[in-house]
Amino acid sequence: MIELKSVTKVFHQGLPNEFRAVDAVDLTIQPNRITVLRGPSGSGKTTLLSMIGCLARPTSGRILLHGRNLSGLPERFLTGVRRQTFGFTFQRFNLIQGLSVLDNVMLPAFPLAPDHAELVARAQALLDQFGLAPKAAARVEWLSGGEAQRTAICRALINDPEVLIADEPTANLDSHLTQDFLTLLEGLRAAGRTLILSSHDAEVFEAPCVDRVVTLRDGAVVDG
Repeated sequence: MIELKSVTKVFHQGLPNEFRAVDAVDLTIQPNRITVLRGPSGSGKTTLLSMIGCLARPTSGRILLHGRNLSGLPERFLTGVRRQTFGFTFQRFNLIQGLSVLDNVMLPAFPLAPDHAELVARAQALLDQFGLAPKAAARVEWLSGGEAQRTAICRALINDPEVLIADEPTANLDSHLTQDFLTLLEGLRAAGRTLILSSHDAEVFEAPCVDRVVTLRDGAVVDG
């Protein structure tokens, strides 16, 4: 379970251009559920996701994972939690051009120094699971939008994370590929994952597979 207690994020604090991106958010995210953060641009969705996933620290407040306060951890410990607990997919996928699909998927696991043969087998198993095995040696710039997204999901899962975080995952997909993505989400939840998404796409937050929708406006939770 992930708990946010009075979480606030202020940029340029104390300066004339001070901006409160997230404002005193209290939120509990239950495990093995699909939770969607929705709201207009500038509502704080991405900033909130980055703090939940330990990519950024709150200015004030606490974020707890299974009762453990993550907000006060030294960076070296926070990095370990991030690598082992969270997987990330981004709006533009952030795949590294010039590298193969297989290499992109394996990249997040290299800092954990696993056995290379075991890592390759793990990555190939994920590619097979998501229908990408024939593309393993292809450079990522040759992929279609749907293939790029599935590659990004495989990369996010390579360290077997408990929580998958996706920021606007359907922003660059058509309606058909969005439905494919939602089907993938259902499978990941059935496998025991916790999924936290941001989206302003009604196809996503109105989907039957979504367990909870949290509405943000001006950095605050207004519904959900």
